[in-house]
Amino acid sequence: MIEPAFLAGIIKILFVGIIITAAYLITARNLMSLVSIYSIQSFTLVIIALLLYLIEGSPVLLAIAAITFASKVLIIPYFTATIQEKIRIKRDIQFHFLSPTTSLLLSMGLMLLVYIALSQVMEGIAERENLFFFGAVLGISLMLMGMMVTFSRKRALTKVLGFLSMENGVLLFGLFVTELPFIIEFLIVIDLIILVLLTTILTVGLDSTLEDYHKRLYRFHLWEDTEEVP
Repeated sequence: MIEPAFLAGIIKILFVGIIITAAYLITARNLMSLVSIYSIQSFTLVIIALLLYLIEGSPVLLAIAAITFASKVLIIPYFTATIQEKIRIKRDIQFHFLSPTTSLLLSMGLMLLVYIALSQVMEGIAERENLFFFGAVLGISLMLMGMMVTFSRKRALTKVLGFLSMENGVLLFGLFVTELPFIIEFLIVIDLIILVLLTTILTVGLDSTLEDYHKRLYRFHLWEDTEEVP
């Protein structure tokens, strides 16, 4: 029988890996590298879910690990990589609102604020629950860092990867805080939405920025322009 303290130590090491992948998603410009890093981040969540299963013995954690591995490690990265090959654009060097360095520094500041806020709310927790405290802090921080990717990038495909990273943050937070059956339902619904978004990008927005993407949707009568043309 593996000691829970040893497994908890491994999970904390994996937390560091998740922070590194989130920082890379903010700063990287190579699209294939972004897809690979997202896949690695998702696989790290699978390992965390399996380690939590060894600690708590909840079979729901096995289901979460299986769904996450199938959708986030295999299906969605494969689908995204296929789109990247079709658009023949290897780099996303266009940023707006925030530069990569500014986004990274702002994310670090937000992570510190989340840590301080939750430490006040959860003051006096037992030593065993420290793992769940750090999981909650990192889950919220990962959501915010994914939001930075969504706000700072211009390519529609990169924005989708930022949204997927936000979803990983929700999953990580849910593993340590919320009801596990709810997380399974949430994963299925969100992954289906993401697949629909990727399909739409594949069909009408292959090489587009967000502005070009809206123009193509309008051209195919999938986006209604509310302003009247003079």
